[in-house]
Amino acid sequence: MSLIVIVLALLIEQVRPMPVAHWVLRPLGRLATYIEEKLNDGRLNSGVAATALLVVSCTGATWLIYGLLESVQPVLAFAFSLLVLYMTMGVRHESHYFTDIHVALRLGELSRARMLLSEWSGRDCESADSGEVTRLAIEQALVSAHRNVYGAIFWFILLPGPAGAVLYRVSSFLDLHWGARQDEEFGRFGEASRAWFGWIDWLPVRLTAFSFSVVGNFEDAVLCWRTQSGLWMNRSSGILLSSGGGALGVRLGLPRHEAGQLVDRPEMGCGDDARIEFMQGTVGLIWRALCFCLLALALIGIASWVAH
Repeated sequence: MSLIVIVLALLIEQVRPMPVAHWVLRPLGRLATYIEEKLNDGRLNSGVAATALLVVSCTGATWLIYGLLESVQPVLAFAFSLLVLYMTMGVRHESHYFTDIHVALRLGELSRARMLLSEWSGRDCESADSGEVTRLAIEQALVSAHRNVYGAIFWFILLPGPAGAVLYRVSSFLDLHWGARQDEEFGRFGEASRAWFGWIDWLPVRLTAFSFSVVGNFEDAVLCWRTQSGLWMNRSSGILLSSGGGALGVRLGLPRHEAGQLVDRPEMGCGDDARIEFMQGTVGLIWRALCFCLLALALIGIASWVAH
């Protein structure tokens, strides 16, 4: 049943994308801000308590509702799973940025591409040239695809009902909302959410990298993964960028312009410098990897059915 729910959620999302910012991220942001104001005293322990409170309450409530619906009517439980997965997983949650950047670069509208990339990544990209914008957009797309699709699928399958998808979405949100903050006033509050997400994402991010490798240039992807991923500041992102760059045959990472300065970054992937043509290849890689995952799930389901 999980495979059917995943496929239906993906199909519905392609026809009518969920406005995630309005229905998911904004309520989560308000709840996270409220908890932060009440519990943040700059200590690690307060971050642990806040992260546990938000993750456990959201996941537990989803699990409870699913269990109650399943006991009343399995069809209702199926519909609830589909709705929750539709709200928490989707290729098009952020892909419109990538598409718009691609179109802007094709039309020679570099300033618009920079603006869109800055809005998407939350970083200043006003000094980036066309090649750098292309490279950064590909990097953002690979990480976004994992967080919005592959990670959610993994936990949706692992936990009963849609609780796993909620667990992953909330944990990913807290990693970005609290874990990414480095300001002194925030203290060590965000370390807990960052460490928690790193733990639950340990296996999913490696399965995503393996999927990229299988549907792309396998040898280069695995070689880059093994030799380069540890050089990146965030190990999970390093795994995605090194394997994805190797699979595509494109050089990612490398120095970038930010706030008028050149920020040094290690090389991820291998092959040619990023060009606009690689953006379409990135879309193809993400979709092929997704099809590979769905096929693997189908084969596992068939094998389980035959065994019984």
